[in-house]
Amino acid sequence: MAENNKIKVTLVKSTIGSTPYQKSVVAALGLKKIRSFKIHEENPCIMGMIKKVSHLLKVERV
Repeated sequence: MAENNKIKVTLVKSTIGSTPYQKSVVAALGLKKIRSFKIHEENPCIMGMIKKVSHLLKVERV
């Protein structure tokens, strides 16, 4: 059985001052408020989104 790699993505900085594109990426990750978090499957799409706004996030393996 394949191991499911999951990551916990937490918003640690505000999106105020970010570009509209960065705000939409944060929203697409399912994050709304500071310290809100979502658990996602680790895949290339999600990792690319995280890379675009990595300065606003904290990422942990679950």
